[in-house]
Amino acid sequence: MTRPTGAQRPISRGPGARRRVLRAALEVLDEHGLAGFTMEAVARRAGASKATLYRHWPTASALLVDAMDAAFEPLPTPDTGRVETDVAELLTAFVALLDHTPFPRLLAAFIDAAERDPALRTLHAELTRRRREPMLAVLLRARQRGQLPAGLDPELTVDLLAAPFFYRRFVAHRPIPPSLVAEVTARVLGRPS
Repeated sequence: MTRPTGAQRPISRGPGARRRVLRAALEVLDEHGLAGFTMEAVARRAGASKATLYRHWPTASALLVDAMDAAFEPLPTPDTGRVETDVAELLTAFVALLDHTPFPRLLAAFIDAAERDPALRTLHAELTRRRREPMLAVLLRARQRGQLPAGLDPELTVDLLAAPFFYRRFVAHRPIPPSLVAEVTARVLGRPS
């Protein structure tokens, strides 16, 4: 029997199968949002049966949790010796994530889902904590080196550094100008960039 043109090959068993389903889940979320995120849609995209998905994930929420967790890759923590350079490097990578990947759409859908589902809310809090770790490490190291005041609140400083980018992308829907990284870094850290 021949498959129709464009039909996907059924998903095989093995370690690659799980990755393909998780990738398909993120593609469905990206293209159709939370309203279109169903086991049927993911199974169709992955070339798997719904029964296969339900054997591994009891609900669409459980699948979404695994897909978002698997997709998260923390930014590398720079150590150039200058806090301004390290912060700018992280913020520049964050801007690239916002401007050139499906991350903003996935995050928006995930935040919406987390408002309704306690399991997703817990995962969102954990992913947010992990996303903040590189910047926190940079700030704590700089404080230990005497590059930042001893009384600096690193958690608040991360909020202040990230907020303008989130605001422009998710609230104002305005482009992020190339100069914003240097401006935010200088104003928040109180040091020339």
